[in-house]
Amino acid sequence: MEKGVLRYTPAGIPIASAILTHSSQQTEANTKRLVEFEISAIAAGEISKRFMDIELGVVMAFTGFVSRKNRNSKSLVFHIVEFEATT
Repeated sequence: MEKGVLRYTPAGIPIASAILTHSSQQTEANTKRLVEFEISAIAAGEISKRFMDIELGVVMAFTGFVSRKNRNSKSLVFHIVEFEATT
């Protein structure tokens, strides 16, 4: 995970941005497949401050949704709504 600095919208809402790294093993057509990717992510509002406190390298489980970066973009960003440390 790479984290950016905490910023604020003109309305004063805190926004934390990061690049999350995912790695898992999935089954497809009865064959195990290694899935690895990076995705841009943001955490907005109160959760952004907790998000900024996560130490780099800690394995986490994130909950949220994927949306376009902006209305005219084809790029996607993962919006974090909750997270917890995993073992």
